[in-house]
Amino acid sequence: MLLLSYAKVSSHSCNPSCTFLRFFVIFCACFTNSAARRYHVMMNNTLNRLHVFNRLTHSNAQLEGAAAMGDGMAVAIWRNRLDAVSYAPQGHHTLSCYLDGGYNTFLRDRPDQRGAPGRLCVLPDQQETDWVINGHLRFVHLYFSPEQFASQTLALLDREPREMCLPQQTFFDNPRLASLCQALPRLDWRDPGQRLLGNALAHHAVAQLIQSHVEPRRNLHLKGGLSATLRRRMIEWLDSRLDQSITLSAMATEAALSATHFAHMFRISFGMPPHVWLQARRLARARQLLAQNQLSLTDVAMACGYSSPSHFSNRFRAALDITPSRYRELNQ
Repeated sequence: MLLLSYAKVSSHSCNPSCTFLRFFVIFCACFTNSAARRYHVMMNNTLNRLHVFNRLTHSNAQLEGAAAMGDGMAVAIWRNRLDAVSYAPQGHHTLSCYLDGGYNTFLRDRPDQRGAPGRLCVLPDQQETDWVINGHLRFVHLYFSPEQFASQTLALLDREPREMCLPQQTFFDNPRLASLCQALPRLDWRDPGQRLLGNALAHHAVAQLIQSHVEPRRNLHLKGGLSATLRRRMIEWLDSRLDQSITLSAMATEAALSATHFAHMFRISFGMPPHVWLQARRLARARQLLAQNQLSLTDVAMACGYSSPSHFSNRFRAALDITPSRYRELNQ
């Protein structure tokens, strides 16, 4: 889990590029050991590939803090005033919650709709938006990947991700969702336990968004993919074998399809390749077992299909930037 410390910079002290540079100088100065290099790599691999995040770093907006929360999610807190910003997100969705101000912020093509503290906006992947910011605005962004959307859609709605649409929404009210978003900036992201809480809050926020605002796609004619019956059967079959080494060939045999055809159909229905989905299920099972604190780390690794404790630790740390043993300690 990547943590970037808060950096407060005067709005009149430097331009946006200088602000961002100062942020990284502060970040790098905070860590002098190997963790600094690991965090820096994770920063490049996570935040820097988020289109909305990058667009804001090249605007008048000032970044207060940001963190990669794991599981394809990231959070950033921003301030902005007297600006115009256009987004064309590629590869991620964005949930925005206004924390302060925003009364004169609006979409250029919807000037009659204005923001306010507690108001929410959804910026779906591939949706272009053009914003005008008049006056002061402080807001939190929760970025989440299409894979995270796909996983939760399958789990919560028992529907294929391609069947469902996350529509663009501007300045809507959802008190429960807003409270989850507003809780994120109150956490101390420097504390590992607080960061794990942030991961849980982000999961709950995405789940709440999916349950309350996702809609079926209109005039949809599905082609390819697994049947609903076979999709559910494959989930049960895979979940019952997470302690085993599962090959693509074995999955395809269970589905009575060729390996190539199965991989293609699985990706259409699940929104991700089989190995990505399987890895996420293994890690989810591992987190449950670690929290229960009934098995040794070696037994947890074996129960989740990892070849060795070191293999398990490397995978777990790559996903959450925390070791399994530390995760267990923080969940007691």
